[in-house]
Amino acid sequence: MLESIRPFLDTHIDCPGSPAIINLILLAGIFITSVAVYYITKWALQWIEKIILHSPTEWDDDLLNGNMLTAVAQLSPAMAIRWLLPGLFADSADSVRWLSALTSLYILWAVVRIVVILIGNLYAAFLRRPQLKAYAVKGIFQMFKLIFIGIGVIIALSILIGKSPVVIITALGASAAVLMLVFQDTILGLVASIQLTANKMLQRGDWIEAKSHDVNGEVLEVSLTAVKIKNWDNSVSTVPPYSLIKGSFRNYQPMRRSGGRRVERPIYIDVNTVRFCTPEELEALSAKGLLDGIAPADATKVVNLQLLRLYLTRYLDAHPDVNHSMTTMVRQLDPTNAGLPLELYFFITTVEWTAFEALAADIFDHVYAVVREFGLSMFQTPAGTDLSRAAK
Repeated sequence: MLESIRPFLDTHIDCPGSPAIINLILLAGIFITSVAVYYITKWALQWIEKIILHSPTEWDDDLLNGNMLTAVAQLSPAMAIRWLLPGLFADSADSVRWLSALTSLYILWAVVRIVVILIGNLYAAFLRRPQLKAYAVKGIFQMFKLIFIGIGVIIALSILIGKSPVVIITALGASAAVLMLVFQDTILGLVASIQLTANKMLQRGDWIEAKSHDVNGEVLEVSLTAVKIKNWDNSVSTVPPYSLIKGSFRNYQPMRRSGGRRVERPIYIDVNTVRFCTPEELEALSAKGLLDGIAPADATKVVNLQLLRLYLTRYLDAHPDVNHSMTTMVRQLDPTNAGLPLELYFFITTVEWTAFEALAADIFDHVYAVVREFGLSMFQTPAGTDLSRAAK
């Protein structure tokens, strides 16, 4: 039917320059038709959008949003032009070859744009769902965007030079070494992002520490080329993903989920104050309630350090803010020049930093105060005031 329009115009328009006038009429008709197709498509998509918004599911709302439907509407006029051109200009295809090429490029751009928007909407949908938000998948979505954009560029070049895309891919394959060098960081970042995500080594919101990069904070974003971390001093560090894979980092997120945060801190006892307790000292300690529930192995020769160790163990076992389902112990470490380390090893029920530090400080405030009750002293390097008192 389209082929009969030009002969009809040739029959009814017979004047000087009639071929040019006919071409202008046909082009104007194609333009008006494409505009009409655009508004008809946009109107139809608006109804589809209303149906989507009233549907019970949420995924279609995220994927087929206004930006996506607008991009689809922008594709329709180019499709109309591409369909009308060959039929209306069948006898003069050479004169509109440039218009056909431009239309093909526009269609290609519109299709790639639709795919990129769809991928972006899918990633945004992941971020809106708590069960999926934590996964570091931004690098994977960026990879798919790059793949489709790369395919679009190859097809666009094939349209411009009139060659098959296979020829261009073959030429690119010959320069693969150069491309590998140019896109080295992107390729390494892609591989690292996949490893970090697949092995669940790193997710958005995790608290990580990488001393080699002076990083200690919460992960904001994981992309192809960078991992953004907000440090606890509110600065933001950017680290290449492959450097985390190549080196090492500590992820504190399992600790957060475990319900207990570890305290592993020693106090240093002056060895010169370690001795056997006299009956009077035992009676005084018992009167103060410091020996309740404590049964030394040898009641005749009781060491004050042993009593302190048993008391602290009982104190931690009874403390309401200590996680009793995890390891709790008070142990001696190897003696040092700074005294005998008596280490308290336990887990506090809260993992929130401020509350954790406050509870740990409360526990050790009690520990420092109770040491003297057992006739022991904590070691510390003499200060100027200590030396002046000794001189007197």
